[in-house]
Formats: sequence, structure tokens, C-alpha cells
Amino acid sequence: MTKANKVLFITQEITPYVSESEMANIGRNLPQAIQEKGREIRTFMPKWGNINERRNQLHEVIRLSGMNLIIDDTDHPLIIKVASIQSARMQVYFIDNDDYFQNRMQAMDENGIEYDDNDSRAIFYARGVLETVKKLRWCPDVIHCHGWMTALAPLYIKKAYKDEPSFRDAKVVFSVYEDDFKNTLSDDFATKLMLKGISKDDLSNLKEPVDYAALCKLAVDYSDGVIQNSKKVNESIIEYARQSGKLILDYQNPENYADACNEFYDQVWDATANKEEEE
Repeated sequence: MTKANKVLFITQEITPYVSESEMANIGRNLPQAIQEKGREIRTFMPKWGNINERRNQLHEVIRLSGMNLIIDDTDHPLIIKVASIQSARMQVYFIDNDDYFQNRMQAMDENGIEYDDNDSRAIFYARGVLETVKKLRWCPDVIHCHGWMTALAPLYIKKAYKDEPSFRDAKVVFSVYEDDFKNTLSDDFATKLMLKGISKDDLSNLKEPVDYAALCKLAVDYSDGVIQNSKKVNESIIEYARQSGKLILDYQNPENYADACNEFYDQVWDATANKEEEE
């Protein structure tokens, strides 16, 4: 069986661009480890407003920028920036937009209050990554999503973008972390995330009002594999994944994590490829 040679990382946090955390450290170290194992990688994160562009030498990629994404009947320009982590020989692409990311922190403002439009920011981020990968004409074999801000990517990949050459054969892995949000998403969330190729039936399992667990369960629905990334996570999400029959990688000690992920990518790739052959 052919190995999954190209891995796309859609990540919420990467150090040194944001402060260290479990997720930010994995966002930094896992792509490098996978690249060193001989796979080709691309890595994306949001261009949060607290990222120092000058210090981190971010610059806009003009040929990739300039598209508008319509969310909630409003045009939002998509800006793509890039920076390099020289020691890892790794590039990081940043999804930016003046309304959603410029001059704004991550999920919460400086007073610890969650942004009301985090749902729209997550929609913009997921679609922005997929549109950029399309423009790069790159075809990942495995797409590994980290954190709830990436939770809509599996739905879009499997439904709205399923016929795109870049995503037609891609397998999706979703990592569940301890990191969560406390508020529920806006009442019209399901309407906002609709896109050509997505029907109301595709969201039939989405429980309203949409909280953190409901959002992650939606990601599980459209993923081929699920990873418990933190020692402590919302157990209902992992239990939901088990009951759905998805491939699951249980929590790994940090020293084994990259090797386990590397093997899991092939496991997910082989399992879904075998299933398709049987069908």
C-alpha cells in the first residue's frame, strides 16, 4: 500500500509565534518531526493579532492573497502571509483578515472575554486554508487538524471541497485537546457555515446551541481518525468517536507522540484505502 507522503497541518497555535502551550509546542515540533521522517509537509495557523510580524519576519504572499470569502452575506478579503522557522527548515503560512484577526487576540480579548464572532473566525480560517492549498496546487494525503478553531475543516474537506483535486483523496485526522471555549456559538451558526455541497442533512448530528463538545463532535463526524492529544479532554468527544467506529489514537507520552502520529497517518490511509477497495 502506498504511504501517505504529504501531510497538511491545520493548527490553532504554533510557538514561537504565540506563547508556549501544549498545543503551540506540538504545532511547532510535530511538523518538523514528520518532515524529518521523510514526508512532505505544509503548515497553517491563523495570523492572530498578538503575533509580532516584524520580529517573526512575516511577509504577505501576494500571489496567494486577494480572494474574498463570503461569510454571513459579507465579503471578507483573504490575506496570506508566510514566515520560516529556519532551524526546522519549515515554512508556516498564516491566514489573515482585518476584521477577524488584525489587532485582536486569539479566542479571547485582553480581559479574558471570548469574542462573539469566534464561529465566523473559525469558518474563515478553515475555508481560507483550503482555498490557499488549492492555489498552491498541492494534494495532501493526510490533513491533521489541531484545536477547535480547525474543527470545521473536516466538514468542508469531505463535503464542499470533496471534488477538488487537492482534497479528493485526502484523509482527515482531528486532534482533541484540553483547550476549549465556554460560550455557545451564535444561534445562526449552522446557517453561516453552509456552502455549496453542504446540506442540512450533513449537519443533522449538530446539537444546538452549539458548544465546544458539539463543535468537536461535528469534526469527528467528518474525520477518518481521531487523536486524544491531551491527557485530560472532554470524555464525551472521545466516547462519541469510539461509538462512531473511527480509528482512534489514545493519549501518547510526549517522547512517543511524533512516532505514534507518523504510524497513525499510515494506519488511517491504509484503512480508508482498503475500505474503498472493498466497496
